[in-house]
Amino acid sequence: MRFVVVTGLSGAGKTQAVRSLEDLGYFCVDNLPPSLIPKFAEACYQSEGRIDKIALVIDIRGGAFFDDLFDSLNYLKEQGYAYEILFLDASDEVLIKRFKESRRKHPLAPDGRIIRGINDERNKLKELKDRAHNIINTSKTTTRELRDIITKIYGENGQMETELMITIVSFGFKYGIPVDSDLAFDVRFLPNPFYIPELKAYSGMDKPVKDYVLGFETTVKFIDKLQDMLEYLIPLYIKEGKRQLIVSIGCTGGRHRSVTIANEIYYRLVDKNYKVNIDHRDIGEDVNRGGMKL
Repeated sequence: MRFVVVTGLSGAGKTQAVRSLEDLGYFCVDNLPPSLIPKFAEACYQSEGRIDKIALVIDIRGGAFFDDLFDSLNYLKEQGYAYEILFLDASDEVLIKRFKESRRKHPLAPDGRIIRGINDERNKLKELKDRAHNIINTSKTTTRELRDIITKIYGENGQMETELMITIVSFGFKYGIPVDSDLAFDVRFLPNPFYIPELKAYSGMDKPVKDYVLGFETTVKFIDKLQDMLEYLIPLYIKEGKRQLIVSIGCTGGRHRSVTIANEIYYRLVDKNYKVNIDHRDIGEDVNRGGMKL
């Protein structure tokens, strides 16, 4: 089991660090009272492997409870429970800038100067920093760079998690654009199978509709250009640190054209070995709501 105590100065990046650990499969708990660490650790170590990666965020937000931390860590050592301390640090200038930009109050100086709170916090955390197994200074570190460092230290085999999860969503505009869309495309300019009596009852999952929609040169050109654009953007998104990309393709009802095109894009990206999911959000809405209406 890897048992990581995440701590450090307020504003130094503990939130981003624990998010990265969570992405690596760690069970994360934020601001657990230090006095509860022994019981929590015992429960985890007795889980018979069900919980094998733990990250606890412990900092001065615990107030008076923070003073119990060293007693709890000493208890873990006495019981033979291995743990690691990850300490996040940053320069005074960077911390002040971050607090001013976020308009947050420093927890040790809620009504006073930020620098006084930072100095008090440094003094309180000095011994903890001295005992830290890993110290990361985030003064000149981007969120992406911090995630990469965390992955190198705490990921399995030190492998960088750079894979982007792509989800292709088909939808109907009359039911609204998916709120989590990163990219949304309107394919209502294409001929609509809805108006073909023998195709109306089918969906883009069925061969007759698929053949009809893909039978137009305009459709094929659009898919080719969309694929080219996505293959251009995906490496840039990965470089920027994006972990998930939602590509939404919409027609009127989300049953015919959008489904067909979403499937085509999905299969093309799969053929390129990208990690892709597909979701036909509204494919059954017209049927479920009692009719095929525009």
